[in-house]
Amino acid sequence: MSRIPDANVIHSRLRLRQLRLMLALQEFGSLRRAADHIGMTQPAATKMLHEAEDLLGVELFERLPRGMRSTPFGETVIYYARMVFAELSGMREELVALQSGNLGRVAVGAIPALASGLLTRTIATLKQSHPRLSMSIQVDTSDVLVQALLQDQLDIVLGRIPPGARAEELLFDSLGEEELCVIAGAQNPLAQEKHLGWAELQNMTWVLQQQPSPMRAIINQVFHNARVDIPNSIVETTSIMTLLSLIQQTDMLGVTPVSVVEDYPGRDLLAVLPIKFEARLPPYGLITRRHRIQSSAMQAFMNSVRAEHALTK
Repeated sequence: MSRIPDANVIHSRLRLRQLRLMLALQEFGSLRRAADHIGMTQPAATKMLHEAEDLLGVELFERLPRGMRSTPFGETVIYYARMVFAELSGMREELVALQSGNLGRVAVGAIPALASGLLTRTIATLKQSHPRLSMSIQVDTSDVLVQALLQDQLDIVLGRIPPGARAEELLFDSLGEEELCVIAGAQNPLAQEKHLGWAELQNMTWVLQQQPSPMRAIINQVFHNARVDIPNSIVETTSIMTLLSLIQQTDMLGVTPVSVVEDYPGRDLLAVLPIKFEARLPPYGLITRRHRIQSSAMQAFMNSVRAEHALTK
């Protein structure tokens, strides 16, 4: 094989049909079935694969006694091929939306702590200025959302870059940090205390985010630093509303950003417990794919988020 060519050579000579063939080969593991899937003969598919390998200067698929298997080079090409076709699908959706008079569509992921405040305000404002903008919203932890972003299932994530994420593939526009607090229901006897320590709360039932979310990791570390065992009685949920409802109706405790308590309409039903909580979550912000072209809908959403966030500073 020759050396890998310059990018401009790849741009001018690599064809979409070759990328389609590679995706089909990855899916079916058979040249004959892959050729059938994209509507061409097996000899033509064989020739097309050879041409792609000659162009890129690497072997993309290993020929096995029964079928074919992608090489590490092939895995890389397949990864970017998926992105290419996802971008083309997004282009078509935006063209259709523009043709019908819409701004387009944006798929947003948001962590629970921001969904009920910043995200809600952004949507309300954005729908006033762009009533025909179509939006889909997924609320989950940052690790789940960023993975969905990397798989082109989301356009934007309003959250944090989780540990272990492929940060080199992401763009992060930081909006700020959040202070955490321990909360209880206003009727909880602990709400009347003037000072509390972590050991006094160890035997309580806690409502916490699931592993391996950034917030849960911080809470575990706080107990560890206080030399207190992590509580045995834990209810795990990613839903802020479930957390707040359980806190109000039981003697359970929870951890949440201070902003969630301040934005909550039933603020008088909650109590922030008097316990020192110095640990903070990593900064939150807008997360997008580094090499993805931002659509008009994406730009409108991100500009609105920044404007709403600036109003609350």
